[in-house]
Amino acid sequence: MQDHIDERKARYTRMDEGTVEDYALLKELRKPFEGAAVERALAHLELLRDSYPGNHIDRYQHSLQTATRAENAGECDEIVVAGLLHDIGDTISLYNHEEIGAQVLRPYVSQYTYWMLRQHGIFQGYYYFDKIGRNKDEREQFRGHPAFEMTERFCRDYDQVSFDPDYETRPVEHFMPRMRTIFGREPWGPYTRELWPVA
Repeated sequence: MQDHIDERKARYTRMDEGTVEDYALLKELRKPFEGAAVERALAHLELLRDSYPGNHIDRYQHSLQTATRAENAGECDEIVVAGLLHDIGDTISLYNHEEIGAQVLRPYVSQYTYWMLRQHGIFQGYYYFDKIGRNKDEREQFRGHPAFEMTERFCRDYDQVSFDPDYETRPVEHFMPRMRTIFGREPWGPYTRELWPVA
């Protein structure tokens, strides 16, 4: 529990009546909340425990394993953290989960890392869509996009293979420094103007 709760409040009850001072106060008061972005992301990751029965491991372990495989392959922080958080949207919506995870990381990562996260669901479909009555080649609509091969690699080498209960998977604590690096970036800073992942 917090020892001290700041009781200061903006004076408005309608946003259009707020003053410069009101919005400056709100910016100051939200700093601790902004600083806890890693903890909030990890809380959503925790919700994946015991989710989606039927696989040998749950989505929580799948996420850790995806990040571990990306790290083992020498990927940069952006891709490893993307691997860790790529499925956090599953707890909210199965049918557009990739968009949710992508939006969480968007203010902190390069344009193509964001694109990879946003499209990974359709790229992942290459490995199973034909078994559920869909076209496994749906990803071909994106062929020619500069991040096509990057997204293909992410799904092929890290995501679709990460349902193995015998794979030596690192715990979430191991990834905390990388999480703090990514979420410690200035939101919408220079990283988001880069096309390719930034080391």
